[in-house]
Amino acid sequence: MSGVFAGFSVIFVIIAIGFVLGRRGTLGTEAQFVLSRLVFFVATPALLFDVLATSDLSVIFSANLYVAAATAFAVAIAYFVIAKLWLRRRVPELTIGALCAGYVNSANLGIPIAVFVLGDASFVAPLLLFQIVVLSPLALTMLDLSTMRPGASRLDTLTAPFRNPIVLAGAAGLAVAISGWTMPDALLQPFHLLGGASVPGALLAFGLSLQGVRVLEKGTSPRRDVALAAVLKIVVQPLLAYAMGRFLLGLDGPELFAVVVVATLPTAQNVFVYASAYGRGTVLARDSALVTTLASIPALGVVAALLA
Repeated sequence: MSGVFAGFSVIFVIIAIGFVLGRRGTLGTEAQFVLSRLVFFVATPALLFDVLATSDLSVIFSANLYVAAATAFAVAIAYFVIAKLWLRRRVPELTIGALCAGYVNSANLGIPIAVFVLGDASFVAPLLLFQIVVLSPLALTMLDLSTMRPGASRLDTLTAPFRNPIVLAGAAGLAVAISGWTMPDALLQPFHLLGGASVPGALLAFGLSLQGVRVLEKGTSPRRDVALAAVLKIVVQPLLAYAMGRFLLGLDGPELFAVVVVATLPTAQNVFVYASAYGRGTVLARDSALVTTLASIPALGVVAALLA
């Protein structure tokens, strides 16, 4: 379990630094807004391009990919349908909530846990690429289309997804990977340096957002939405991963343990960055990320005790 605590300690330390910066007013009153937009429009697109342009796409076609994709879509769709019928939410909030339920913290938490707990970082590579290539562009397209101003032209509607910086960066990186071209270091280094700011920037922005607010505060936080997302993320998705891995794919031992551990990882802070960029569902994303991160610690302990 030392790997679990090592991975979580990194997250909590950086979030705490962001909280302290916000409390002291070191970065000014608009720090969270500016930092979130910097991460969304610059750092995250650079990271996605860097990861995809230098990746071996053959590693994604594995049992880990099938389980990650199927369970992420299952819980995201479940959230969308339940929240639509029960809570009567609009499409932007439904999309953010679906991401809270299915978008796994695969980078800044998944990689260290894969290394320290599973002994191999390649276990999270299929999930990381799936979220970059499929899940993020799909969700961002829904956000683009559902938050457009009234009276937008048909051209604006059709081209909205293709003006999104994350979608464009992912498509460009995927094109480079498919082409087999090895980019010179002089061209790739700027993307690598800027992309390095994505994860800590998202965590700092998340910490800044906690200043002056109470998580799950009555009247402010959509508690039922958060509870629904957290149950789907921490309980339902791991159970689906176990059932699919064990009974459909015939996995056992370390392979089954790995897919369940990956499915138990909490909501990524990237969801909060997306919500902030569109100004929809920010409290839902913030509270879901914090609740699932805290809940995933004992959940991972249970998974390790039963399957390790």
